[in-house]
Amino acid sequence: MSARRELARAVGGNTVALRVDPIACEAHGLCAELLPEAVTLDEWGYPIVDGRRLTAQEVRHARRAAAACPTLALRLERLAVSPVEPPPV
Repeated sequence: MSARRELARAVGGNTVALRVDPIACEAHGLCAELLPEAVTLDEWGYPIVDGRRLTAQEVRHARRAAAACPTLALRLERLAVSPVEPPPV
């Protein structure tokens, strides 16, 4: 399966999160400008992401922010979906 199709399926299931590679990041801050709803900066200018699942709208913006990152330190990551257990009877 292509990566694009896999990401589209993950977005449909709302199982995509934003991740930052702290080693690759050089604190340019572009990610926080492009995606302020999901990225904040610490006192040195490094991004802080909460790792929550992104909405479909946020995924579109996150994809642009990841592509614009000068060091490619910002990534979209598919999260594992845990099976839903039925409530106890």
